[in-house]
Amino acid sequence: MPPIITAFENSPDRGRGQARDMRVRWALEEVGQPYDVRLLSFEAMKQPVHRALHPFGQIPTYEDGDLALFESGAIVLHIAERHDGLLPKDANARSRAIAWMFAALSTVEPPIIELTMAMLFERDKSWYAERLPMLQDRVRVRLGELSRRLDNADWFDGAFSAGDLMMVTVLRRLSTSGLLDGYPAIAAYVARGEARPAFRRAFDAQLAVFTAASLS
Repeated sequence: MPPIITAFENSPDRGRGQARDMRVRWALEEVGQPYDVRLLSFEAMKQPVHRALHPFGQIPTYEDGDLALFESGAIVLHIAERHDGLLPKDANARSRAIAWMFAALSTVEPPIIELTMAMLFERDKSWYAERLPMLQDRVRVRLGELSRRLDNADWFDGAFSAGDLMMVTVLRRLSTSGLLDGYPAIAAYVARGEARPAFRRAFDAQLAVFTAASLS
C-alpha cells in the first residue's frame, strides 16, 4: 500500500501550489514514491477522526502502515531519510541540508506568513498602511541574507536537497508581493525549483484537485 497524505478538498489558494501538502507531494515525486491522497473539507479537518492524526486540525498528514505523521517539515524529512535523492550521503552535508530545512520553516517562513496574512486580511484596517512597510522590511532582511549566501550557486549547499525543496516552497509565498523582483538571484533560485519535473508533477496534481472542485 502506498502512503496516504491529506489535502484540501477545495484549496483556499485556488490551486496555486501554496497549500502545505504541496511540499509533501513534491518530495514524494522527487523520490519516485507513489502515494494516495485523501481530500478533506474544512469541516472534516476539525472532526475527531482527523484530529487523531493532526491535533491542530490542519493538513497535510501522512500515513504509511502503522506510522502517522503531521507537520509538513517532519513529513518531508521522513521521506528524505528513507529514500535516495533528497539528502546527501555525506554525513556533514546531510546535516547541513537538514539545517536549511529548519531555516526555511523557522527563520524565513514566519515573517513571510505575517506579511501575506496582513495583505490578505488586514487591508481594511486603519493600521494597515503604517504596518505594511515594517512587515515588508522584515522579509527584505531575510531575502538579502539568503541572496548573499546563495551568491551564484544553483542551490544552497551543493546539489538540490530537501532544504532547497522546503526553501522554494516558502519563498513562493512571495510570488504576488513583488518583493522577489529586488532579489534576482533568489527569484532565479525559485524559478529553478519550479522548473524541476517533480515540482511540475506535484503542482499539476494539486491544481487538478482545485479544478475538479470548481467544476463540481
